[in-house]
Amino acid sequence: MLTELEKKVVASLQGNIPVTQRPFLELAESIGISEDKYLMIVEELNESGIIRRFGATLKHQKSGFKANAMVAWKVEEDRVQEVGRIMASFQEVTHCYRRNPAPTWPYNVYTMVHAGDKATCRAIAATIAQRVAVDDYTLLFSEKELKKTSMKYFT
Repeated sequence: MLTELEKKVVASLQGNIPVTQRPFLELAESIGISEDKYLMIVEELNESGIIRRFGATLKHQKSGFKANAMVAWKVEEDRVQEVGRIMASFQEVTHCYRRNPAPTWPYNVYTMVHAGDKATCRAIAATIAQRVAVDDYTLLFSEKELKKTSMKYFT
């Protein structure tokens, strides 16, 4: 179980981290503790596995990436780890994961690719397909972003 102070630290990390010289000082002050204490708690939560990573969210549309596609791949199960590592190594891939296929949907590996246009997304997928020798895939293009928020564990 987390202490009330640990919950405050986690809650403070759930939002935007200030873009300043000392962002953790600002976050620490916002919950009434020192920067050293704050960083010690974050380190302990990380070492215990409660906090596993920090991630940045980039608004890709504002960065020039006007198209993105979830690429669904049908990969032989005994190749998933090998193929997944190669796919994840591509600079244009931001997500790469495995899911169980369904009777009417045989795809088990998914990558998210971003580019300036749909044609470039298709070309990226074709390059990945050639590199991993997987030719059974489909692209699902994003048409409209409906929600993009992070999980809130403590408010």
